[in-house]
Amino acid sequence: MAGVTDRPFRSLCKRLGAGMAVSEMVASNSLLWGSEKTIRRGNHDGEVEPKVIQIAGADPEMMAEAARYNVDKGADIIDINMGCPAKKICNVYAGSALLKDEVLVAKIVDAVVKAVDAPVTLKIRTGWNRENRNALRIARIAEDHGIRSLAMHGRTRACMYEGDAEYDTIRAVKASVAIPVVANGDIDTPEKAKHVLEYTGADAIMIGRAAQGRPWIFREIEHYLTTGTKLAPPSTAEIRDVLVGHLHDLYAFYGYERGVKVARKHISWYTKGLKNSAVFRARLNTLEGADLQLAAVTRFFDELLAQSARLEYDDNEVALAA
Repeated sequence: MAGVTDRPFRSLCKRLGAGMAVSEMVASNSLLWGSEKTIRRGNHDGEVEPKVIQIAGADPEMMAEAARYNVDKGADIIDINMGCPAKKICNVYAGSALLKDEVLVAKIVDAVVKAVDAPVTLKIRTGWNRENRNALRIARIAEDHGIRSLAMHGRTRACMYEGDAEYDTIRAVKASVAIPVVANGDIDTPEKAKHVLEYTGADAIMIGRAAQGRPWIFREIEHYLTTGTKLAPPSTAEIRDVLVGHLHDLYAFYGYERGVKVARKHISWYTKGLKNSAVFRARLNTLEGADLQLAAVTRFFDELLAQSARLEYDDNEVALAA
């Protein structure tokens, strides 16, 4: 997820139970590799292995070169993005736009797999639109050309993130290929994770938006799948400490000025639905310095902690934050 799965967030999710975390999309265009954004997106310094770099593009040779470049920089796994539905990605025929051209899909996958010794994985959607769900054919192409595992979001590109994800297509794909299949889309509770795994037969699940502001969802799911019981939610104090630690990591990674701006969306996700959080967020977005931001976050959670050891959510606040 561009703008979300940076190194601080990936590291946090891994500490809280994620088995693997994939980088933000890195452009395959070599002219961009020296840019600050691309360098930062490919930064895995000190990160727990495996280090997974996701590349995006539409030219087979450029994608192959990007794979070689990132493996030389320390990537353990190369992930090809053919699932992003964003207009700016699809308009250059990358991301999920590639699902319209199965011949090009085969050329890209073949070029990348042959370019590196590292495992290559692929992320797709069910198809370009509901009339053209071709995930079964794409999956077979991927398997035939050496893709080691396939992650799949249960929507078409045209669906974006609207409506409910469907798992029938993921189930059909899993039944048709021998490589591991990872199910993705609307998995936001331990119970949903269990249901999707059982229904689709998938080998693993991928969590995206549900981890925003709730990185402990990974340990909650792992605990539920292992024991059949629900883990107690984190305490107010733990959430405060996780968020404060996350902020410090963002400041160190981006620098204080940029880090404060990046932190705002994370703080919004962490506090969504909490009592008086809408007023807090409005005030927080006017603060410029890291010290002021940290002090405001700490004070907000300390006030909540004085009222309850566990966070209490307000449906009205959830609506205001939506």
